[in-house]
Amino acid sequence: MPAAGESSRFGSMKLLALVDGEPLLNRTLASLLDADVTAVVVVLSPGADLAAAGGLQHPRVHQVINPDPSRGMFSSIQSGLAASATAGGDPVLVLPADMPFVTPATIRLVADECARVNRPVVATHGGRRGHPLALPGNLVPGLLSATATGSLKEALASLVVDVTHLELDDAGVLRDVDVPADLA
Repeated sequence: MPAAGESSRFGSMKLLALVDGEPLLNRTLASLLDADVTAVVVVLSPGADLAAAGGLQHPRVHQVINPDPSRGMFSSIQSGLAASATAGGDPVLVLPADMPFVTPATIRLVADECARVNRPVVATHGGRRGHPLALPGNLVPGLLSATATGSLKEALASLVVDVTHLELDDAGVLRDVDVPADLA
């Protein structure tokens, strides 16, 4: 589930920046859809609309609004988790919208490993943590009850769960787009 609508140094316009001729957001969504993710939940700020932002329209792509994104990124993750619980699917993937270089194969590997080990799995490259992160569905209730102003890392620690680091040959797991130069 990508999180969209978060502020950044060059704002929400970055999600419309072109990557190989298509909007960055659409490229991220296409990677998830091509990985056969059952339902993709895009988390937006109040007043935002996926279609108006040029977002890919697809029956498996759903939008949800984080009523108060000023609480931080984890509150957006919680909004997506709450929506994903009704959309079905296990495990639940977390992939920020500004990470258009993660391949569908990587997404599938992370999801499959999470299903196999039944604990959170984070993609790594060169020993560095990246995205996506896959979460077993049984952790969703505990994550939803955690403090929204905290972090996902803190919430997972409070649930006393081990996280599996899956080393992959995909540098895209580390490559987010924060400034225009990140697109080069």
